[in-house]
Amino acid sequence: MDVERVLIACSAALVLLLSIQNRSTESEPYEVPLEEIPQSEVAVSATQEDTQQTVVYYEDGDGYLVPVQRDVTRQEGIARATLELMVQSAKNDMDAARLGLSPVVPEGTTFDLDISQGHARVDMSNQVLDAADKEQEENMRTAIVWALTEFDTVKDVSFLVDGQQRDTLTHGTNISGSYTRVGLNQEEQTVETFAGQSEVQMYFPAQDGRLLVPVSRTVYANDDVATAVFEFLRGPKADSGLETPLPDSVQLLGVSVENGVVTINFSKDFTKIAEQSDGGVQAMRALMMTCTRYPGIKKVKILVDGEPYDMPVEDTPTFANVASEVENSFPEVMMIE
Repeated sequence: MDVERVLIACSAALVLLLSIQNRSTESEPYEVPLEEIPQSEVAVSATQEDTQQTVVYYEDGDGYLVPVQRDVTRQEGIARATLELMVQSAKNDMDAARLGLSPVVPEGTTFDLDISQGHARVDMSNQVLDAADKEQEENMRTAIVWALTEFDTVKDVSFLVDGQQRDTLTHGTNISGSYTRVGLNQEEQTVETFAGQSEVQMYFPAQDGRLLVPVSRTVYANDDVATAVFEFLRGPKADSGLETPLPDSVQLLGVSVENGVVTINFSKDFTKIAEQSDGGVQAMRALMMTCTRYPGIKKVKILVDGEPYDMPVEDTPTFANVASEVENSFPEVMMIE
């Protein structure tokens, strides 16, 4: 009995001592020496710091090309690495699916890329001839041109297939000559074209609200920010599958540009965007990206009947679709075990 009492007392004392030590440890910060940190954690931190941004062009379910800003490992040959992200493969398909998109280049395609004096020559392997149809071919050609011309060192692009010049791909898509940027996701014209036309590009939200889709429209006016805002207010075509970002009753009262800031004055019904399911966030992002694609435009200021409007997003967007933001906003879309 005496031995049991001694053991019980010792146990109680030990528990009390450990409790005091734990409280002391919690109240005093302790820095773990670098050599004691698991190497896997060090590797993750190093990887996060050693990245760079690039813009990849994917295709959505309606056939639109959608630009997405992604963080990739810092490396030489980032232009070719960007093209490789657009090739169909198990990994690339999964990365794109998390965004509700898909790669546009046939599986197995490889690239040999030469950039000199602003010209990029893309030599594609013969798997590029396996595109399903002409729509995929045209989207692939456009995606490659836009992805490469995102880089300041590239002004135009030409194509080879297995080192040989070709006039067309399997389904008749022209790849002869050199290509510069033309309108992305051009709207079909229902009337005959005339002299004096120009093309403006706007961003509209997709129906699921996840992404912003660029659309190019032919107009008979100057391609400037005022024209773009006016066309943005008109919204996408009825059969486009895209969302009209602003209420139909909103009127444009004025647009001015000064010192890199575009000021847009809307009628009072503009405030109804706050009633949208996301509080008008995507509508504002779409408007800002429509404006800031013009050289010199750095910020967007909104007025409602001449009074400043408190926007639900920052006034200096970096890019329309940021992969990490889309994934974090809609984590339920794709769960990976």
